[in-house]
Amino acid sequence: MKARIALDTSVIIEYIDKAGPWHRFARTIFSEIIHGHAIAYIPTIVLSEVFYVAKRIYERTGIPNSKRKAIKLVKWLYQHPNIRVIGRGFRIILLAGLIKAKYHLALSDCYVLALAKLLRAKPVFRKKEREMLKHIDRLRRLYGVIFLDDY
Repeated sequence: MKARIALDTSVIIEYIDKAGPWHRFARTIFSEIIHGHAIAYIPTIVLSEVFYVAKRIYERTGIPNSKRKAIKLVKWLYQHPNIRVIGRGFRIILLAGLIKAKYHLALSDCYVLALAKLLRAKPVFRKKEREMLKHIDRLRRLYGVIFLDDY
């Protein structure tokens, strides 16, 4: 059985940022996805964030046509056969809202957690955000949260 993971924006950005402190861990995750050993689930809100952040990174590093390169990245993620983009559904909308109300996390993080819960996938984040710290034990227990900075 293939591993099932729900990816946060930060993991995807860490994958494209070769100078990032957790790039090699993100690269390992994407290698598993690319080679068909894992299926990744990504909420649509995360793809919007990926576009925005990737474009800014490409601009900052002087890469020409940063907008086009960011679009190409999002299109690759959207069309990859081992990545499922989930955008709609009453259950995910409600669950993400309930998670937001309970833990006061970023909305995109709530969608990653909701998606992981509904699809029995492991939610993967780059690092423990400040707002997650006070709920970290509960998030690990209820959602099986994994952080790249743990490795």
